[in-house]
Amino acid sequence: MLEEHFFTCPYCWEEISMLLDLSSGGQEYVEDCEVCCNPISISYQAEDGSITSFSAEPLQQ
Repeated sequence: MLEEHFFTCPYCWEEISMLLDLSSGGQEYVEDCEVCCNPISISYQAEDGSITSFSAEPLQQ
C-alpha cells in the first residue's frame, strides 16, 4: 500500500512529496531532495495502513 506524504526539505525548506510503502511497517533510507539534491535521511513507521511516525533529517556526515 503506497501513500503520498508531503514534508519540508531540511535544507532548502521546499515542500516535497514522497511515496511511502505503508505495508512494510516502516523503513529507513537516504533519498536526495528533488529540489536542491541534498541527501535526506528518511525514517518512518506505519501501522494498520497509517503513518505513526515520520522524520526527514539532514544526512549526518
